[in-house]
Amino acid sequence: MQTRNRIFDDIAKVANSAAGTFAGLKDEVEGLVRGRIESLISELDLVTREDFDTAMAVAVKAREEQEKLEKKVAALEKQIKSLAPVPAKPRKKPSPAK
Repeated sequence: MQTRNRIFDDIAKVANSAAGTFAGLKDEVEGLVRGRIESLISELDLVTREDFDTAMAVAVKAREEQEKLEKKVAALEKQIKSLAPVPAKPRKKPSPAK
């Protein structure tokens, strides 16, 4: 009976060591993959999320300003069209010099 317990104890120790080894191997592989992905991303010259969000906010603000200006221009054009047109006076031609 005691021999059997020793075998199970040895198997448990080997399994425990293997589990620890695989956990360490997993961490190392994750670190290598993460490093490779970061290297690839830096080669792609991508922008950071913060820079993208900043640029997007600027674009949204510019669009809002453009829409405000379009409304002002339309109102001014309407105002100009509502004014009675003043006929232009014909210009007198200068008399030829004698």
